[in-house]
Parts: sequence; C-alpha cells; structure tokens
Amino acid sequence: MPAFRRNARARIRRADGPKIARSGRGGGFLRREDRLDTEERQAKSRGLGLAILCLTGLGVVYGDIGTSPLYALRECFAGAHRVPPTPENVLGILSLVFWTLLIVVTLKYHVYVLRLDDRGEGGILALMSLARGKSKGAKGVARVLALLGIFGAALLYGDGIITPAISVLSAVEGLEVGTKVLEPFVVPITVAILIGLFLIQRRGTERVGAIFGPIMFVWFATIGVLGVAGILRQPSVLAAVNPAHALAFFGRNGFHGFLVLGAVFLVATGGEALYADLGHFGERPIQIDWFGLVGLSLVANYFGQGALLLSDPKAVSNPFYRLAPSWGLYPLVGLSTAATIIASQAIISGAFSLTRQAIGQRYLPRMKVEHTSKTRIGQIYMPAVNRALAVLTVALVLAFRKSTNLAAAYGMAVTTTMVITTLLAGVASRKRLKWPLAAAVGVTAGFLVPDLAFFGANLVKIARGGWFPLAVAAAVFTVMTTWRRGRDLLHERLRGPLVPIDDFRREVSQGSVSVPGTAVYLSMIPDLIPGALRHNYDFNRVLHERIVLLTVETETIPFVPREERMEVRRIDDRFHQVGLRYGYMQNPDVPRALERLADAGLKLDPKTTLYFLGKESIIPTSKKRGMAVWREKLFAFQTRNAWSAMSAFCLPPERSIEIRGHIEL
Repeated sequence: MPAFRRNARARIRRADGPKIARSGRGGGFLRREDRLDTEERQAKSRGLGLAILCLTGLGVVYGDIGTSPLYALRECFAGAHRVPPTPENVLGILSLVFWTLLIVVTLKYHVYVLRLDDRGEGGILALMSLARGKSKGAKGVARVLALLGIFGAALLYGDGIITPAISVLSAVEGLEVGTKVLEPFVVPITVAILIGLFLIQRRGTERVGAIFGPIMFVWFATIGVLGVAGILRQPSVLAAVNPAHALAFFGRNGFHGFLVLGAVFLVATGGEALYADLGHFGERPIQIDWFGLVGLSLVANYFGQGALLLSDPKAVSNPFYRLAPSWGLYPLVGLSTAATIIASQAIISGAFSLTRQAIGQRYLPRMKVEHTSKTRIGQIYMPAVNRALAVLTVALVLAFRKSTNLAAAYGMAVTTTMVITTLLAGVASRKRLKWPLAAAVGVTAGFLVPDLAFFGANLVKIARGGWFPLAVAAAVFTVMTTWRRGRDLLHERLRGPLVPIDDFRREVSQGSVSVPGTAVYLSMIPDLIPGALRHNYDFNRVLHERIVLLTVETETIPFVPREERMEVRRIDDRFHQVGLRYGYMQNPDVPRALERLADAGLKLDPKTTLYFLGKESIIPTSKKRGMAVWREKLFAFQTRNAWSAMSAFCLPPERSIEIRGHIEL
C-alpha cells in the first residue's frame, strides 16, 4: 500500500474502492492549548488585545537587546580593543552605534526578516524550512541550506549560555560603582540569582510573566529618560547621527578602529531573538514596541552615555550607571537586575522553544516536555535543556568573573548566526516575498556588508573566549546532524526485514489465533508492517481481532490544520491504516486523536485498546556503510536516552507495550 498522500482534505477511503466518507473536521483537531493559543494570537492582533500583547512582548522580545546599554558602550572605551574617549572618538563610536541599530536591527530584522514567516512562525529553523522549500529540485542546495540552518540554531545555544551570564553580572556590577566594599560579593550574588532563575523554570513563567512587561516598560522609560537628560546637558552629541563621524573614526584609527566593531556589535545582540519570537507575538506588536519605545529609548541612552563621556571622560569605567544621579544608583541597580533576569528568562524560554522546533524537524531526539500552562502552548519546560544551561552559565560566571571578560567571548556566535540568517533570508525572499533574483541578491549583498564586517571584527575574540560559544555550537551541531543521519540510516535498515502489508496479510490468513480487542501498532514506514507487529506475531502467533497501523509524522511546517491532520484507509475487516500529521510546533496526543475514528465507523474502546511500540537497540558496527563508528555510538546513546514515544504521544502506560529489536547500523 502506498504511503499517505498529502491531500488538501483528509479522507477516509477503502483501499480498493471509492471514497466512502470525508472526514472534514473529524480528520484531526487542535489540542485545547493549540486552539486557544491560535485563537488568542488572532484576537490579540487588534484593539485592547494588541496593547496587551505589545506590553507583554517588551520583556520576552526585547529583554536581550534592551539590556545591552549596561555594557556595550563601556566595552568600546574600556574593553580589549578600547580607544581613548576623546570627543572625536565618542562621536565616531556613537555614529557607528546609531547606524548599526538603524541598518542591522531596524531595516534588516524589523522591516525585512520579520516578513519571512513560516506560517506565522519565526526563528532560524523556520527560516531554514522556508528557504529549503525553494530548493526541492536541487538536493545539494537543499542540503547546504539545511546545514546552514542547523549550525545557526546550534550557535544560538552558545549565545543562550553567555547572555544570562553577562547580563546579570553586568547589572550586579553596579554595586561596585557605589562602593568597592561590595566588589567581592558581585560574583556570589550573580551565581545565586542565576541558580534561582533556573530553579523556578519548573514552575512555569505564566504568572511571573504577567509582570515582565510592566517592569520592562519601566526599564525602557527609565533608560530613555536618563539618556535624554544626558543629551540635554551636552546637545552637541546629536551630531553623531551624521555618518561622516563613523567614516572619520575609521580614518583616524585604521585597523584598530575596525576591531572596535566587535564591541560596537554588542548593541545589536538580541536582534535574532526578536525574530525567534515572531510566532508568539506576531509582526505588528514587535514593530510597534520597537518604533514606539524600545528603539528610541536605546538610542537616547547610548547618546546620553556619549554625552556624559564628552563632559567627563573619567566616567568611562561604567557610563551607564554614572549617568544616573547619586540618589538613584541603587534603585537603578535593582531595576537593572530585574531587567537582566527577565532578559535571561526570555533566552531560557527561547532555548526551550528552539529545542522543541529541532525535535519536531527531526534534528534532536525526543526530550521530556512539561507544559506549565493550561492555556498557552508556548509555556513549556524541558528539564534536560534547563540543567545544561544552568551548569554552563554558572560555570561561565565563575570562570570569567567580570562582564568585560565575558564581553570578549560575546558576539562571535551572534555575528555568525546573523550572517547565516541573511543568506537564508535571501533564498526565502524568492518564495515568500516573490522577489526577482536581482532584488533578492541585491538586498542580501547589502546586508552582508555590515554582517561580514562585524563577523570579521569578532574573529579576534576567538582566542579570548570566543571559542566557547563556537565549541558549544560545534557540539550541538554534531549531535543534531548525527541524530538526523542516524534516523535516516535506521529507516533504511528497518526496511530490510519488514514485508509489505498485503504480504503479511496473506501470511497470517491461516494459522493465526485471534484475540479480542484492538491493537494499535506505531509504524515508521507506512507501506510496511511495523517491527513490533512482526516480532509479536513471530513469538506469540496471535493477532488482535482489529489492528490499527498508525503512522505519526511531523511536517516541516509549524502547524497542520485540523482538516488535513488525519487520513484513514480500511484494508479489510481486521487491518486499518491511520496517518496522523502534526506541525513541528504541535504536540501529538494519539489517544485523543484516535477518538475521531468513530466518525469513520472505527470506534476504539479505550479499555480494550493496546498500544505496541518498537524500541530499537542500536548496535554500532563498521561492517556496513553508514556513519563513523564514534557517531554510531553517539546515535546509540541518543536512542537509549531519548524520551519514550509512549510519553511523547500521550499513550496510557498501563496499556502500552514496548517490543525491543536489535539493529546494526
């Protein structure tokens, strides 16, 4: 029997006859949380809902880039490649900051990349999926795009480890501005805050998230007001808007000025995060926040810090905190700490979401996912990811100890990701925006100029800590590609001993013992019998009176509509074949989905239905052509530790049976 067709409507058909029914809404459905999240997103795109969405998005979308003023400008004048805070250099740096925010963050991300959504979803994996859709006829191109997307996603994990460390550490360092007595306590306080942050992830962030938006609104309003106050004291700083100051800066400082771009780029870190949150908030609220508050506050604060340096070059050690009046220092430290905690929370949640997308697109093994909200599907907690982030983030703080040391490692991963995003966006614009080739190439080349300049300036950071996010990315990339390649090889190996369904039917037509009830067998390959059925029959010589061969597939799109989610084929009175399709942002609930089979006259009794799953034990070997032995061992380890299909598909444990088989790769 052929594999399921990707028809526009899910249909219930006889294997050898005409259509007998149309499933309509019965052909699959959204879980309650899927439905609420989708309806909520649509309803909130207007009126009061839009205002609420804009407010809540301030913390999630802009937490990362919003806390960059804590350290970005300081690193330009006090970092590894610092330049003296002369008036000419201050105006030159500010000009670079302004045009970076305008070109990279505003034009590239808010005007261009946000339009490249994959059915409402954003993020580099969604962009990869969209770009690959244009290259189906060219396997080589599709493979290159896939590898770029995977590596870009892997880089975001490195960024996700550094961001909480540098953000919280730089906020707590404000205590040193008031008195050096508190300096020994900066690292312990930072570690305590980070540990507490990771510990509360299990409880979910829905309730705490309700105050994230208002706090970040106060944060952006505060840094904006501080910036404006600084500008009013030194209005000449506004001359930095003229790009001639940026060009003159390079003329005076030469190659050293080029290296300073590595610090200037810190003002744009977090740009990739806003695209990843597109699916949660939508394009319009993200743009309203940026053009109405965030962008203006950031520019004002950077210019305010620059104005302070023009009048007091000695403030270079920490211009952000010295911009505040003496009475407001400690309240500002408290507010900064809260803002960085929120920014870190957004990064952690983003890592959960990214991992979920990677699992859905079959680049990572299944992991345990806990839903922390009854109404919002995006509120998830992944224990394995949380533990890894916690250990590595705390280790970074203990190893580097100062935010200026971490800044030397920060930026390498983000610049690489931004280059990859520009390349993928150029390909995706041909499909999503219907741009002609010349326009796509021109826009891509235009954005690659600043991207590659920042990338080149950050290359020198590799020896001073930039190797860390790259090492994390390399490890994650190896894990992701090994899992995908291993699953493809496993699929090939499984086809060997298995037989077509019709051949198996003829084999068991005589001599088999029938037992009452329904058996649901999960199958990887729709046109062959599953290994669990083969083993069960060979050892027990019995079959249930009704057998459902179930294939659950995850598509390369974020959501599969309800009417396209299920297809049923009746083979004979005993055998039925069911296909369920989900998007990579959806959570399969197999028992709930199979309830809809009653519409096709195939009602399952939960009390007499058993679920059979195959559990493969991988045997690494060099006898067959596949992967290197060390990668086969890695794949075997991943398979042993993957979250069980029983839990991932919400199968009842008391009625589920795993049958183990041994496979040589």
